[in-house]
Amino acid sequence: MISFNEYHRNPETFLFLKILQDHWQVIRDEFTGFLHQASDEELKFTYDVLGPKSKTIKTKGNSKYSAFGILFQGLLIEEYIQVHQIQYPDYGMDEASAKALVLREKYFPNLAQFIEEVNLIDDGVIRNVYFGTFHPGLDIKLHVNYNPHMNRGYLGLIVPQGDVAMKICHEQLYWHEGEFMVLDHSYPHCPHNYTDYDRTVLVVDFFKPDQPREELIRFEQEQVAQRMQDNPYSLGVFGKSDQAQEEDFIKCGLAHQLEWDKVL
Repeated sequence: MISFNEYHRNPETFLFLKILQDHWQVIRDEFTGFLHQASDEELKFTYDVLGPKSKTIKTKGNSKYSAFGILFQGLLIEEYIQVHQIQYPDYGMDEASAKALVLREKYFPNLAQFIEEVNLIDDGVIRNVYFGTFHPGLDIKLHVNYNPHMNRGYLGLIVPQGDVAMKICHEQLYWHEGEFMVLDHSYPHCPHNYTDYDRTVLVVDFFKPDQPREELIRFEQEQVAQRMQDNPYSLGVFGKSDQAQEEDFIKCGLAHQLEWDKVL
């Protein structure tokens, strides 16, 4: 029987996630359909523009992580590009926004509809939605995603059998297809994929429902402004605060990890 705690949350307590979970196969089919049908140019654009980039989260060795999405900080990707005036090396801002809209409408109409439905019901509770793929051999170093007002849900879409897991504090947790795993990512964590196959989930960041919405939005705006200044291609998802500090290790009894990280 699964036990929940302050960092591993019971997904059933967040009723708005049920809309996404009930349609997980539709969402998975849109993802796999995109991979099989998209042109090389569309694929390149997607990972260049729709994929949040991190300068701080590190992997061990040459293992890879890839991601792309359609919602960031409550805005659809084409709106987010315009609001934050993002300039790309290979695309003008207006061009990038227009292409992002075309791709979203072409390949992910159902996912966009499900997000809209949830956010209409619960006043914009969902903030980020993107596909995250762990390629074989991935091993991400211990880090945090600091936002005390946010939870991160993972909806399993393609999960191979074997050792593909999330280590957080003193636990090792496993994804399952068609189910949500919900974590408070302000606690130190490090995922891995030691199988020979890709693992893909739908990452869904959402506000903690029991806190004042105005305070959450104000914190988010301040944090995103700093993250976008540090790295405009982070899409507000990643930032310098993702680096685990010594007090994070000590708080969770992981002080030995400091020595391991130095060695690695």
